[in-house]
Amino acid sequence: MQEPERISVDYAVVGAGVAGLRAAIELARGGRVLVLAKGNFGESATAVAQGGIAAALSDEDEISLHEQDTIRAGDGLCNPQAVHVLVEEGPQYIQELIGWGTQFDRTGTKLAFTREGAHSRSRILHAHGDSTGWEISRALIAKAATIDEIEMRPQSFTIEIESSEAGGVGLRFLNERSGRVARVECRAALLATGGLGQMYPETTNPFSATGDGMAVGFRAGAALSDMEFIQFHPTALAAPKAPPFLLSEALRGEGGVLRNAMLERFMPHYHEGAELAPRDVVSRAIVSEMKRTRSTYVYLDLTGLNEEYVKKRFPRIYSTCLTYGIDITADMIPVRPAAHYAMGGLKTDLAGRTTLAGIYAAGEVAATGVHGANRLASNSLLEGLVFGARAGKAMIEDSPASHGARKQGARGHKPGTKQNHPHSTSHTSDGPAPGSSSHPAHGPDEKPEPTLDKIREILGIHVGILRERKELTQAIQQLDAVEMTAPHRPERRAWEIYNMWALARVVARSALAREESRGSHYRSDFPYHDDEKFACHSVVTREGPVRFE
Repeated sequence: MQEPERISVDYAVVGAGVAGLRAAIELARGGRVLVLAKGNFGESATAVAQGGIAAALSDEDEISLHEQDTIRAGDGLCNPQAVHVLVEEGPQYIQELIGWGTQFDRTGTKLAFTREGAHSRSRILHAHGDSTGWEISRALIAKAATIDEIEMRPQSFTIEIESSEAGGVGLRFLNERSGRVARVECRAALLATGGLGQMYPETTNPFSATGDGMAVGFRAGAALSDMEFIQFHPTALAAPKAPPFLLSEALRGEGGVLRNAMLERFMPHYHEGAELAPRDVVSRAIVSEMKRTRSTYVYLDLTGLNEEYVKKRFPRIYSTCLTYGIDITADMIPVRPAAHYAMGGLKTDLAGRTTLAGIYAAGEVAATGVHGANRLASNSLLEGLVFGARAGKAMIEDSPASHGARKQGARGHKPGTKQNHPHSTSHTSDGPAPGSSSHPAHGPDEKPEPTLDKIREILGIHVGILRERKELTQAIQQLDAVEMTAPHRPERRAWEIYNMWALARVVARSALAREESRGSHYRSDFPYHDDEKFACHSVVTREGPVRFE
């Protein structure tokens, strides 16, 4: 039998979204860096992010206001230190992005800002109208490709990670081009694999969002935190035969309104912020209106806005909806909530350190407490940028022996060259072009998968926007009854399903343990805050039950 490929580098980064790429750029100052992406570069959740990136950069804004808005949206569960770091350091990293060639939209020579739900100021930067994530991803990939110390490997699916008390980290990944498993040994590794939305029946997440980093870290012994907090985006496209394509909150920020099946505007009855209320409020209001009117969707109405402005401001959304027979400038758009973002993840400190030595996490895979119980719109790209850089710095500082490391590629050749990018095309190097649609919940090549369908059905019915004890208990029982074991063969899809099953059990258990309603977690049997017991974070490890601390 052929020996598995063995790779030795200073640092490994698993994931190639904004957090992973920004960390890799930082880590290159300290030695050789291997970046593993399970798909092609430019296919991350970052690349399909529409709305924008928030920062207090305009003359009418203040960092303290961004801080207040973030904490208010987090519904009493934000880590104030994490929030302060986010809003204080965010502007400098955005200016850095601009210096690296990121083309944010402008009005004349000035940056253009828009407003989204729960923001008190217009502070959302966007690019190509509604392709902000694509532009940021393009710029970071281009920057990383200029750095000799960075090797970027696509189609490399991480299966296992382990840390040693003696120092150092090992991980195994499946090279999908060769079908073989390789082993990487490094001083430290960063997990930056994004979210877990694909375990729900309807999600705005890309096909790659299967919770791999959370599951890999959890199996290795790292703690997960706040896993009960799953944010549902209020407005995903609900047209017949259409995937749940995300319709950016910026549509409502620009004046779009929500109407029920009887064409009545309803959000002013639920919250003083109306369509710009926090996402959890809007999602629950939509569910309530759907039940009240016995409909499977509500409408997002942009017909009162200027037609040419809408086409220019939201070109990707306009073109995607048009393929499903909907002209968003003239037709009302059928929408309903879909799983969107995980506030929880691997428990970390403000430098990305998990509870396991040598293993770090940043971006959606991590739980720094910056989002609390409900993420403020357009803070996710900012979090990846800020905490990706902070994690990179900490990884170097925590392993001083890496200074002066040999500047040579992981396999002895110069990293960052074309030979390390066998699928290096305009798509993989630059990301998807503006105007391309978000990945559907079920990928175009996905075959029927009864086990995954069952997991999705359980979560959709019992662990959705509205929750209660009986439903959550049934979910746990049904998930426990699913016959799942760790795959014996290195098959990516088998591992993805195994990862989603493991995380689904943690989400359901965490939701049952939190006997209150807060942010995105709403218990109809406990409809109010219980600050005495639950103004704290849930924590789960592989060895024990859910605890709060």
